[in-house]
Amino acid sequence: MSVEGGKEDEEPNCSLCDDKVGFKEDGKLFEACKECHYPICKPCYRYEREEGKQVCPDCRTRYPRLKGFLRVKGDPDEEGIDDLEREFGIVKEDEERGMSSHLDRSEIGIGIGALEIAADTSVLQFVERIRSLDPTKEMISYGYGSLRLNSSYSTDITTTNSSVNDEGRRPLSRKLPLPSSMINPYRLVVIVRLAAVLMFLHYRVTHPEMNAYKLWMAAVICEIWFGISWVFDQFPKWSPVIRETYLERLLTRHETRCSGGRIFSELSAVDVFVSTVDPLKEPPLVTANTILSILAVDYPSDKVSCYVSDDGAAMLTFEVMSEISMFARKWVPFCKTFDVQCRAPEMYFAENFDYFKDEKIDISFVKARREMKVEYSKFKERVNNLVKVAGKEMPWGGWAMQDGKPWPGNDLQNHPVIIQIFLSQNAEDYDPIKGTLPRLIYVSREKRVGVNHHKKAGAMNALVRASAVLSNAPYILNLDCDHYINNCRALKEAMCFMMDPLQKKKICFVQFPQRFIGIDVHDRYANRNIVFFDINMKGLDGIQGPVYVGTGCVFRRHALYGFDVPKTMDKETGFSFCCWNSRKNSIGMPLWWRRLTKKKMIPTNMPPAYASESRDDDEEMDDRLLLIQSQQMLEKKFGRSSVFIDSTLHERTSDIEKTFSDSDIEEAINVARCEYENKTEWGRNIGWIYGSITEDILTGFKMHCHGWRSVYCMPETAAFVGTAPLNLADRLNQVHRWGLGSIEIFLSRHCPVWYGYNGGLKFLQRLSYINAVLYPWTSIPLIVYCTLPGICLLTQSFITPPLSLSDTLCFFVLFACIVVTAILEMRWGGVGFDEWWRNEQFWVIGGVSSHFFAVIKGLLKVFAGFETSFKVTAKVSDDNDSMAELYTLKWSPLLIPPLLIGFFNVLSLIIGIGMTFTIGISESVGMQVGRMFFSVWVLAHLYPFFKGMVGRVNRLPAMSVFWILAGIGAIAYIWIAVNPFKLESVTQFY
Repeated sequence: MSVEGGKEDEEPNCSLCDDKVGFKEDGKLFEACKECHYPICKPCYRYEREEGKQVCPDCRTRYPRLKGFLRVKGDPDEEGIDDLEREFGIVKEDEERGMSSHLDRSEIGIGIGALEIAADTSVLQFVERIRSLDPTKEMISYGYGSLRLNSSYSTDITTTNSSVNDEGRRPLSRKLPLPSSMINPYRLVVIVRLAAVLMFLHYRVTHPEMNAYKLWMAAVICEIWFGISWVFDQFPKWSPVIRETYLERLLTRHETRCSGGRIFSELSAVDVFVSTVDPLKEPPLVTANTILSILAVDYPSDKVSCYVSDDGAAMLTFEVMSEISMFARKWVPFCKTFDVQCRAPEMYFAENFDYFKDEKIDISFVKARREMKVEYSKFKERVNNLVKVAGKEMPWGGWAMQDGKPWPGNDLQNHPVIIQIFLSQNAEDYDPIKGTLPRLIYVSREKRVGVNHHKKAGAMNALVRASAVLSNAPYILNLDCDHYINNCRALKEAMCFMMDPLQKKKICFVQFPQRFIGIDVHDRYANRNIVFFDINMKGLDGIQGPVYVGTGCVFRRHALYGFDVPKTMDKETGFSFCCWNSRKNSIGMPLWWRRLTKKKMIPTNMPPAYASESRDDDEEMDDRLLLIQSQQMLEKKFGRSSVFIDSTLHERTSDIEKTFSDSDIEEAINVARCEYENKTEWGRNIGWIYGSITEDILTGFKMHCHGWRSVYCMPETAAFVGTAPLNLADRLNQVHRWGLGSIEIFLSRHCPVWYGYNGGLKFLQRLSYINAVLYPWTSIPLIVYCTLPGICLLTQSFITPPLSLSDTLCFFVLFACIVVTAILEMRWGGVGFDEWWRNEQFWVIGGVSSHFFAVIKGLLKVFAGFETSFKVTAKVSDDNDSMAELYTLKWSPLLIPPLLIGFFNVLSLIIGIGMTFTIGISESVGMQVGRMFFSVWVLAHLYPFFKGMVGRVNRLPAMSVFWILAGIGAIAYIWIAVNPFKLESVTQFY
């Protein structure tokens, strides 16, 4: 970007920190690299030169030393740069009056202070513009000592903890774009591929195949749709980035070690939400490991509150929570004493631990680990006994608690709010060395017959309100019950983005990739979804941020309340008053607040006496009316709870109370009732958004429409690890649920095709959301395209006329671009070929089955009022064989379409080969090979499906295989003998 013309109309953003680049003193745009004009701001330029690689991230040219910046090692001696005025900030006498009142306090640091000459005296005074010096250089090289100071001036400058404070000033995170040698060829190939696709579609439209006109027409329509969907999928990956965090700087800035080994932390509090519904499909032991990993996370215990949402009101979950609270008193101190990395006990004790890998063996650790393993075995036995008891038939009078009272959740569809504090920070839960245990709260919202409870989204909103009344942490971590914390420093990784002052509170959530355990080695059904998490999400992070995927996400609480992205900051509290509707209010704060705080406008020429008499008693009444109106508006928006409304307007900056009062519990019960949301904006503009079973996509989309941005964090050690369905039918049901949610969004008012154009959603980000709701519709042309090769083989026709040399070259360029694009994406995404190929295979399998049924059900729901049921995916198998579910065949209607398509292509392929050797063909051999190739290509994509249908090969009866092959052979022989599509009648039929 050239800036020779001076200050440009639009100031670009820094490519590293996304802040504004800024201008130089002469009004021109700041330009760090003279070679490629790569946009970078002054703080990032200073950091790159002093702490980074000292080269431009784009062209790899060494950064020159600009005027006003410090020398670094390797800088050549230059004339005219080491001027005393600019390096030390000494200004001339005629500039002092205008400069002293406009000091930029964001540049305060530790080091030798800048000197300023006062306007009315010759005494030099220190100002707050402080700059560090290079310790390897002599002071005389900076001109220090060449000035004569006043005798009354003291040069005793305290430099204690200067290195610590300097470390705290640096950014907590960093955005690294891909090297130009990797991203530029990728973009070039994408552009060439776009041109090749347009040329291909032009050729297909202008060269019809008259001998099979209907087949040609169907194929062209499908190819046009595939081209459009490819554009929506490809271009959001235009600017992939990688981010890195600096935990040391976070701890330096927000933690202080006190006497006695205690650490005083200023890290923000975090509320962790764990959602569960059915303890039979979501085993309590898996949920227990997730909760224990949260309670033992490497984060100040007094700033962590774990809320477990039991939307099934199961007494089994309640009893398991009681067991967890007792075992956590032993497990949490063990993890924090010995700094255990994986803090889910089941996974920790499953690791093959070698006591003798280090020369020094800590005997106390070995002894403590063995004792803890015994304690965990007892804990597992107690939990399994509870599961066995709960697996029996419910007693006639329902389940009862220990005091004899009936369990409130015996009726799953009609029960009150249940809130139980299992761990609170009282004396009983206090550890003298490691401090308090995190809070553990059980919440089951109210259920009433005939009320729409909005599934998981409604449960999450109930947790948002209850947690706001109790702890009101500024950040929220959302986890599924089967996703445990694998990286004990995951919360600190997220805080490197949320608490980074350079981000200016513009981040609504930090999304972590999903990683899974217990999957077969070859990942037959693409459960890991590597292509999406390692390629697509990195591309979105370079635009406005990744999408919310339902778990492993840290939210900013105020972003969930429907606020717009901050525009102006309150210097005293640091809180940003944002508007709730940018179309009605464009200056960044609620209208009622502006009207209430706006000063009365008095003409400047009005006499003081008249000005003092201009305020009458009626204005005090107007202020009271404004307060009443604002309270009514807030109640209409957030509900009738003054405690909750107050929590939405004020972040909790002080420590959370150690215990919760009875009034807090009563208010939490009040906001968790099902009628609380009536006539409010919950689910429409606040919290998790209703209207789709994939509430995650919709919720993230609404936040991005408010101008927020998100961040994708990929630490080296996976932050969260979960389980995935191994069975083919369960996997297809999971994909079907995702597709149905996308169809619901597409047919709603929140469809990204037409929603949110007055907000802050960027164009490429909109394309990604359009692709997220449009992909199930691809199932229709995909089914048609997968059946065309078989039809062509049966009728001995083709969808493409004979190709010329130039047409063949165009087809070859398109195919080469597809291959090269995939190779380059696998390269910068770190994805292997087998993972990429499994993703391609299951895209076809899910497209012709799950997505097709999702389209049908979505249309029936919208236009016929057909209600869909939410089925929880089974997390693990109870079989002793961990891979038993992989080979188990469960019948589902979703298996029918791919089964028919595969059988049809196998049959047509055999018939095509038979007709070639029996009756011959009139066309060239190349045309027949082309027909067979496309049919084989379809079968190659369906190979994992057939492998799942067969199950274990060694358990498949040989007679079944024989009769299947015999039946296919018989049908093929009859078809060839009858030959219903005579070659001479093909033209008349098609």
